[in-house]
Amino acid sequence: MRWLAVATAGGLAGLVLGAVWLRRRYLVVEVDGHSMEPEFRSGDRVLVRRVPLRRIRPGDVVVVADPARGRHPGPVAARDRPDPAGHPPGPRWLIKRAAAVPGGPVPGAVAAAVGVPAGSPVPEERLVVLGDNADHSYDSRHHGYVHADQVLGRVLRRMR
Repeated sequence: MRWLAVATAGGLAGLVLGAVWLRRRYLVVEVDGHSMEPEFRSGDRVLVRRVPLRRIRPGDVVVVADPARGRHPGPVAARDRPDPAGHPPGPRWLIKRAAAVPGGPVPGAVAAAVGVPAGSPVPEERLVVLGDNADHSYDSRHHGYVHADQVLGRVLRRMR
């Protein structure tokens, strides 16, 4: 009987560790806005895998912290208060398409925002993102590069 209790406790511990690992690796983000239409619409939920900038390729749909709010949002307690710029509490994530990665050419539409000639290489630790629906997108044409520590991850798929 004792072996059954030990096996059960071990199984439960394994499940808890597995759940913690999954939460650190994957998350679900809800789309808010029209910048990625028609591929993603406001209200869609997407599965995101946390990855560093070096794992992002041009054309990937990514989730990044809003560059206007500074670096990657801090601990949950810090996100419960408005930031110094007066933005409402909570992280603000942007869902965009990676247009250029470090070493790749800066797109012409973004060149003025980052102050370089079109085709110049994207600097290390930087990413250029654009919305699919350019008329309704707040992206690198407005805020310039996204820093590597602002990258949350890559969108894997829409959740049903």
